[in-house]
Amino acid sequence: MKKRILALLCSAVLILPLLTGCSQEKAATTNTPEKNTAEQPEEPEEPELTHVTLNEVAHSIFYAPMYVAIEEGYFEEQGIDLELVCGFGADKTMTAVISGEADIGFMGSEASIYTYAEGATDYVVNFAQLTQRAGNFLVAREEMPDFTWDDLKGHLVLGGRKGGMPEMVFEYILKENGIDPEADLEINQNIDFGSTAAAFAEGQGDFTVEFEPGATTLESEGAGYVVASLGEDSGYVPYTAFSAKKSYIDENPNIIQGFTNALQKGMDYVQDHTPEEIAAIIEPQFPETDLETITTIVTRYYDQDTWKSNLIFEQSSFELLQDILESAGELEERVPYDDLVTTQFAAIAAQ
Repeated sequence: MKKRILALLCSAVLILPLLTGCSQEKAATTNTPEKNTAEQPEEPEEPELTHVTLNEVAHSIFYAPMYVAIEEGYFEEQGIDLELVCGFGADKTMTAVISGEADIGFMGSEASIYTYAEGATDYVVNFAQLTQRAGNFLVAREEMPDFTWDDLKGHLVLGGRKGGMPEMVFEYILKENGIDPEADLEINQNIDFGSTAAAFAEGQGDFTVEFEPGATTLESEGAGYVVASLGEDSGYVPYTAFSAKKSYIDENPNIIQGFTNALQKGMDYVQDHTPEEIAAIIEPQFPETDLETITTIVTRYYDQDTWKSNLIFEQSSFELLQDILESAGELEERVPYDDLVTTQFAAIAAQ
């Protein structure tokens, strides 16, 4: 059937000039594809985005600038299609980066030091620091307006994983206040990350060290009261940073730069807006938390100067981090800053 139709069409083309008196040249001129194209121009194609997988150590309001960058479309502006995955712990996030399951990791920088010290050749390099204070709080079973760290002596505290930043900063504060973490109190380090608030609400421990929203949730339920901020009492600490394998950074400098540029816009936003405005932007990231609670948490972090104005990971901060690791007995030999930190991308983004 198709062959018959084709034959009829060919015959029609051959006799058409005879009937119309038009030449084949004129027919070709009046029916050129170029003219049709000019009359119906094609719409320009949208630039293709580069897929990047980011594995974050936890999903917390503590990391508000990153969520601002996501919600405001700053990554798309840089040509990045960002996939956000939660690792639920720095050890798991680091494993995802080393294995290639994730392109970029967001976690405590101590994880990169551990990996380097173990002799990794394609080690993980930190290229952008997000937070400059600890993000956890000490929660008690009753209000303690005159709390001092000495009040922990003889009590059971629900702490964090051994070798992790939350636990090491907690122990660092204790030692700075003349308290022996092993002799003066008991610290339970066997509860999974993210489960301590529930354990505390069920009656375990006299105090608990909590990230948000755990601390505020315990307060709202009348199950606990925030009595101290580890972020305020520890001082400026390079708590979390973005990192990637050295090979990935070397092979994809444009992606790393675009990623850092997007983050910097998020940092600029939180510096220039109120906690109420920040909370409204990141609300979609926390569908199980009401806006009032998000605002309370953002305000708590905002007031203690949690977020840097830029993403530059300075050497003084890196050395302080190693001081904390040494104090915790987690570092036998210090590692070189120049190997584990690059500031070139953050410096450009800051401009």
